[in-house]
Amino acid sequence: MVNIGSQSVDKESPPGRPLRICLLTYRGNPTCGGQGVYIKHLSLALSDLGHQVDVISGPPYPELDGNITLHRMPGLDLYNPEHLFKVKRVRDLRSPINQLEFIGMCLGIFPEPFTFGLRAFNFLRTKLPDYDIIHDNQCLSYGIWGISRLGFPTVATVHHPITVDRDVELKAVKSWFRKLMVRRWYSFLGMQKWVLRRFSHIITVSESSKKDISNDFKVPLHKFRVVPNGINTDIFRPLPHIKRAQNQILTTNSADTPLKGLSYLLEAVASLRKSRDIRLTVIGTPKKNGFIKRLIRELGIQDHVKFTGRIEHEEFARYYAETTVAVIPSLYEGFGLPAGEAMACGIPVISTAGGALPEVVGDAGIIVPPADKQALEKAILSLLNDPERCQRLGQAGRERVRNLFTWKHAAQRTVAVYQEAIDANR
Repeated sequence: MVNIGSQSVDKESPPGRPLRICLLTYRGNPTCGGQGVYIKHLSLALSDLGHQVDVISGPPYPELDGNITLHRMPGLDLYNPEHLFKVKRVRDLRSPINQLEFIGMCLGIFPEPFTFGLRAFNFLRTKLPDYDIIHDNQCLSYGIWGISRLGFPTVATVHHPITVDRDVELKAVKSWFRKLMVRRWYSFLGMQKWVLRRFSHIITVSESSKKDISNDFKVPLHKFRVVPNGINTDIFRPLPHIKRAQNQILTTNSADTPLKGLSYLLEAVASLRKSRDIRLTVIGTPKKNGFIKRLIRELGIQDHVKFTGRIEHEEFARYYAETTVAVIPSLYEGFGLPAGEAMACGIPVISTAGGALPEVVGDAGIIVPPADKQALEKAILSLLNDPERCQRLGQAGRERVRNLFTWKHAAQRTVAVYQEAIDANR
């Protein structure tokens, strides 16, 4: 057994014959978040093991490497900033599935998982002999359940319970109307709960997610297999030739969602600014008129917070190399890729105890309670005042990632789950 924090994961089984694998993801681009990163790197790692990998994705489409075939499932892409909430071509509404997607958007629900599942079902129902295993990446729609009913061995990855996102957003809004809109947006959760209960093999990325998904979705624990994510150490690596700045903090925040806890870090930075010339770099882009921009103005720290916008993969390591301390202020993470990425770069990490973050960080970083700006402030100051501790934690984090969190290990353990599902389907 390999111990990861408080969890145990079976070592990879010996390789068998190459499998024909179909990965499904209703959104695939890595800039959309962890699900896109998962598809990009897991597909490549599976291919590197010698397996045939196809990816079926809705827009925005994934960036795939190697000999991986991408099957595009075009939808209306109604949340694309270039034509937000609008149909790009009116003729696209001739499709009944597209009509359902448009109506769902108009009603204030999030229709993409449901409609992607229907498209995937239509595509796969004539391809029964083409694949050994179907792997759903947290779509969990009725169409995916229909695919399994056709006789395809099917597994699903659930990164964390989306009920957590919903509950945090409900707490962040005050009016009954806004609460109603949040509940309506997350109405797809009823479908996902129903579908997930019907899978026999479920992959999740941490012991924390396993327990929370089991509890919130009412799924027996014995159906879960914990397979931690990997970290791409070709991208996230130390750059010793770059001079590290002093009093420089970095965090990753892909959206203005309250779940990411950026507001607490901003308040900690504003307090630290009273006694220290501290600066914060945020990898990401805030919403134009979102609450994060308003909070920065209210705190008076506009000149001390920098948002990078979207950056290329090669730039990540440089930003980390220039940083004194990386902070992950999330209220909850199903795994915590930003923590692992910072550790892989040899940067000391301060993380909350939200969700699975302690499993990733272990004793190679500082753990503070979620939603606690004073604890963040105290931890940041302690590291800024102790360069030797920063160096020790940076080295420990790098070794932890190299020993426990690689995509090769993740792929090998995922294949073991595939084989279980295939054997059970015979």
